Amino acid sequence: MKAIFRGIAAMFLGAIGLTVAWTASGRAAPPADIAEVPDVAVEAPVYKLNLPDTPYRYANIDLPAHFKTSNARALDNTPANNQLTDDGATLGRVIFYDKRVSSSNTTACASCHHQKNAFTDPERFSKGHEGKRVDRHAMALGDLRYYSRGRFFWDERAPTLEAQVLMPMQSKVEMGADLNKLVTLMSKDAKYPELFSKAFGTKEVNKDRISKALAQFIRSMVSYQSKYDEGLIKANGVRNNFPNFTAQENAGKTLFLQRCANCHMTGGQSAHFFMNQTLNNGLDNDTRKTDGGVGDITLRGNDVGKFKSPSLRNVEFTAPYMHDGRFDTLEKVIEHYSSGVKQHPNRDGRVRNFNFSAAQKASLVAFLKTLSDTHFITDPKFSDPFQ
Repeated sequence: MKAIFRGIAAMFLGAIGLTVAWTASGRAAPPADIAEVPDVAVEAPVYKLNLPDTPYRYANIDLPAHFKTSNARALDNTPANNQLTDDGATLGRVIFYDKRVSSSNTTACASCHHQKNAFTDPERFSKGHEGKRVDRHAMALGDLRYYSRGRFFWDERAPTLEAQVLMPMQSKVEMGADLNKLVTLMSKDAKYPELFSKAFGTKEVNKDRISKALAQFIRSMVSYQSKYDEGLIKANGVRNNFPNFTAQENAGKTLFLQRCANCHMTGGQSAHFFMNQTLNNGLDNDTRKTDGGVGDITLRGNDVGKFKSPSLRNVEFTAPYMHDGRFDTLEKVIEHYSSGVKQHPNRDGRVRNFNFSAAQKASLVAFLKTLSDTHFITDPKFSDPFQ
């Protein structure tokens, strides 16, 4: 069946001069210079779970006014059947950090999504549970609640966050889990049944509840205490100068609003820094050997080379950048948009070489760093409970 689909894709894309780079995983492999680590057998860890007697507050947090506007709230992808609760997110936090989720007892969700890095991986390609490298950079998890399309992964192959959280668990490279065995493990555990009872009303452990709890924890990862948020509150309008900003930061904000916001701050709101669609940003002009992105999933030629983008909040902490981690600094990212954009056939028309001056480049970097929220990356409610 896969051969039939790939044959159809090749004929279609060939007709327009585009070819998807197929691999066993459906995506481009990591560069050959990224070494793999030998398999290591690890016994199930003995752990001590430390949770507060009263759960941390995850639901109904007091957000700034710019998060409460109708346009900002309209971006929320939380489904009606999985509303955020303190107990649900607490359970999700435990699962997120539990290495026993992987078949080798070595890898948790948090192994590739580190809090200090705004829940991404500082390595270009993360190591899976047996030491093999994945083929794309780990996406930052912050503010996923406000991606209005509600689809996940760089290529948006997951239709919901609830579906997405189970996919890395079952990936042979990433975690290698058998969900039926995981349900059995959690059911027999000394702590999990009670956590499931608090979250869902009974001690029953099942795959649906595992996915919902993880999705609740991830949706609770909302960053709202940056210098930008403080300035926006004081300035009473995103286009006004922020009194807590330097002249350089205000200049960068103005330039961002002129050149970047039409992609990264959509929907008539000023709280969220998401693109509301996948696009190609001119990283490559080759369509035969590079990662096909969304095109590898949809098999449509006009989707080849398109990718979802993570939020720009806390971007200072999430290097390296792009789906393949090719840029290791913000300065290199800005340089790409200044002089490095290539003529890919599916390049979005809003993306071009802007020819920024040195001062403009520095101001954009300075502004992006105002989106950093040190409270978010140190908040104990998002930290490892197995300590």
